[in-house]
Amino acid sequence: MSHDSQDLMTMLNQAFDEATSLYQQNGFQRRVGFGKKPALISVDLANAWTRPGNPFTCDKIDDEIIPGMQRLLEAFRAKNLPVVHVTTCYQVNDRNNPNTDMGLWHNKIPVDFCAQDNEELWAIDDRIAPIEGEQVLIKKHASSFQGTYLAGFLRAAGVDTVLVTGVTASACVRTTICDAMAEGFRPIAVKECIGDRIPGAVAWNLFDIDAKFGDVETVDTCVDYLNKLERQ
Repeated sequence: MSHDSQDLMTMLNQAFDEATSLYQQNGFQRRVGFGKKPALISVDLANAWTRPGNPFTCDKIDDEIIPGMQRLLEAFRAKNLPVVHVTTCYQVNDRNNPNTDMGLWHNKIPVDFCAQDNEELWAIDDRIAPIEGEQVLIKKHASSFQGTYLAGFLRAAGVDTVLVTGVTASACVRTTICDAMAEGFRPIAVKECIGDRIPGAVAWNLFDIDAKFGDVETVDTCVDYLNKLERQ
């Protein structure tokens, strides 16, 4: 960690300490807890986000996120629990075409980079590749729920808890967690498996998510929970 990053984390931790005192006085930071049947929602861990040199490339992919995901996938697959790999791409990535499926998002960020006809970009990273029976869900917006079949799929499978991983903490992961709560699922943000591009973004968003929208838990805690479940 660079000196600047250490200074930033020191300042953030001081802010978190002060915010925790305020939050707890007012009844925030409650626990939603693990339920009886979880699913894994892996958000945008596709090559455009996990491999170097792309506009969406994120930090800590190789040393933290992929190893953590591999442990989670092993535990989920051992119990035959639902896994959903979410990615993002667009059929019409011409910004001047009124029929584009990018909506207005291209006016803020370069989503036009993720063209559907370049499958290598939006394919799930082969180190955590889907196996037979696992869903690969294509979304068009930040949230994995917005405009997709995800909520219906989870309800039909009897899921009450979602373990959310992926990128980015400040956008697609955060909105997925917020919408999971709104849809009636218990959101668990897996700490070591969530990334971003900007220094401090993961720490700030996980702190804020833990205060308001879901529980932040470690990979160890999540794997221990999964190992105690009966095989489906």
